[in-house]
Amino acid sequence: MLEQGMSQPPGNCFTRTGILFVVSAPSGTGKTTLCNNLRQSGDFVYSVSCTTRKIRPGEEDGVDYHYISQEEFKRRVDAGDFLEHAEVHGNHYGTLKEQVQVELNGGTDVLLDIDVAGARQIRSCPDSSIQQALVDVFIMPPTLQELEKRLRKRGTETEEQIGTRMANAASEMGFWQEYSYTLLSETMEEDLIKFRAIMRAERYRSARLRRK
Repeated sequence: MLEQGMSQPPGNCFTRTGILFVVSAPSGTGKTTLCNNLRQSGDFVYSVSCTTRKIRPGEEDGVDYHYISQEEFKRRVDAGDFLEHAEVHGNHYGTLKEQVQVELNGGTDVLLDIDVAGARQIRSCPDSSIQQALVDVFIMPPTLQELEKRLRKRGTETEEQIGTRMANAASEMGFWQEYSYTLLSETMEEDLIKFRAIMRAERYRSARLRRK
């Protein structure tokens, strides 16, 4: 109850800075499906990465990736344009820092689907605005046995590929304590509920609010 003489401030007297949600998980945990569901809600801008790999049938430049040459990618690395970047199977991938910062400065939340190494690069970014915006979430599979079951259910990998993914998963799961939040994966519906709980809590943090 408000004391006499006090009035409730109007609900629109605050603006909020954007949040950089970074999501990591071992392959097969359901990270991509979770991020796709979150993208459809309109709650986030999904950052479109740059890549040097060739565009595939059905993909669209600027929607799936920004497709650039090896030379252009190297130039941007040297210029410090990437928030994080990596080489995967001979191709380069990277997230443009300026693209993310424009959205955050405008009060828009950004969602990044990034592996453990990429998340570590973002944490080490010296830019204070990135550090203040960062909320990193690790999605932990219930068990390695359950993860293997999910991988086999997809039916898209060979035995050798499954073995490689399981070895990588065991290694990646050891880094969960580096993250602000660890989401214990269950069903997709439950994972969405848990992530939205994190999202709501972070959006109400006083440190992110600014008076108009």
